Amino acid sequence: MLRLLQNLLRRTSPNITAAPSSSSSSSSVVSSSRSFFLRTTFSNHLHPHPRWRRDFSGGSAASRPSLSIWRRKKEMSKEGLMVAKELKRLGSDPFRLDRFIRSHVSRLLKSDLVSVLVELQRQDLVFLSMKLYDVVRKEIWYRPDMFFYRDMLMMLARNKKVDEAKLVWQDLKSEEVLFDQHTFGDIVRAFLDNGLTSEAMEIYDEMRRSPDPPISLPFRVILKGLLPYPDLREKVRDEFLKLFPGMMVYDPPEDLFEFGGQEWKTDSEDD
Repeated sequence: MLRLLQNLLRRTSPNITAAPSSSSSSSSVVSSSRSFFLRTTFSNHLHPHPRWRRDFSGGSAASRPSLSIWRRKKEMSKEGLMVAKELKRLGSDPFRLDRFIRSHVSRLLKSDLVSVLVELQRQDLVFLSMKLYDVVRKEIWYRPDMFFYRDMLMMLARNKKVDEAKLVWQDLKSEEVLFDQHTFGDIVRAFLDNGLTSEAMEIYDEMRRSPDPPISLPFRVILKGLLPYPDLREKVRDEFLKLFPGMMVYDPPEDLFEFGGQEWKTDSEDD
């Protein structure tokens, strides 16, 4: 760029002496600075600095939080399938099962171990799920995770396993895992739907003590699950209206469950 400028000056002003004037020196400096700026800007567009690169799927690549391994899609490898099958086969033999866990399960890759546990939870195999639950918590890569505990508690609620659920809850508290309000609502509802009302209300009390600000949707989820329990529902309803005074709560007809109970009683008497 500088050579082109000098050639242009020679062609347009042939009488210019060799010694540059102060004005021509300043022009050269300005031209050089402008040329450097243009080259730098163009180079940055082609090869941006890592700190300035952006991930167009959303936000800065460095600032975007990584997705929890318990929320990613779980695809099981052949080795994972073989381990899951063998675990189910050895489930009735505690000695051989523990030996297999030490020799094979502990050697699984992180993704395979996660997918095997998720599959056991899906099949409601509580005993084996608790075994792998202990294995996962001893892994070097393990970090306390809300979704890990949520999945365990939901599975235990489906199977009405109160003792195991209390054990998992103690582990959760010892690791200082904090559920958000939506997760609290889902877990309380899962316990209510499976008839575990006292455990559900204990978790509800934990939800009320949580530092996370309350939101209305989890309360509505819980209130719907409390329809068969009018006394408990009235308590939660009053707290909901104190927190959200401008909102409405759907109250079904009072004779809805009475009618259902009377109909069931009549049919059973006829039998």
